[in-house]
Amino acid sequence: IAMSKSLNRVTLLGHAGKDPQVHILPSGTLVNLSLATSERFKDIRGEWQERTEWHYLVGYQRTGEILRDYVRKGSRLYVEGSLRTRSWEDRESGQRKHRVEIVVTDVNLLSQAPAANGATGPEPAAGGNELVPQEFSYVQEIAQDEVPY
Repeated sequence: IAMSKSLNRVTLLGHAGKDPQVHILPSGTLVNLSLATSERFKDIRGEWQERTEWHYLVGYQRTGEILRDYVRKGSRLYVEGSLRTRSWEDRESGQRKHRVEIVVTDVNLLSQAPAANGATGPEPAAGGNELVPQEFSYVQEIAQDEVPY
């Protein structure tokens, strides 16, 4: 009997919705980040509409450090990762909460890195080579019980 194959892979190109949230754990850095992707489409009347989808990213260890050091609100990112559904009990309501997250395994930084003071330089000129990716990967994952949320 042949074993069935499965695949859990996500590829996104979008903009960071806020500055990364950084958590320092005994086993390394964990970073949470929201990413917005948008699609344009024509509605039934033939008018252009735009739909934005928000994704929750998680970066561990070296990937988390890269997100922490080089990403700011508005940064353009190309990320690859896998889907993970996390659940927890809400401290205030006691209700069970669920969130689908993308565990980032590769990130390409498509925006200029922020300066030391947190400001970003000018955006590349139109027609300029804005796609100069820097690729990073992580190898080791942080244990689920070390996540502080």
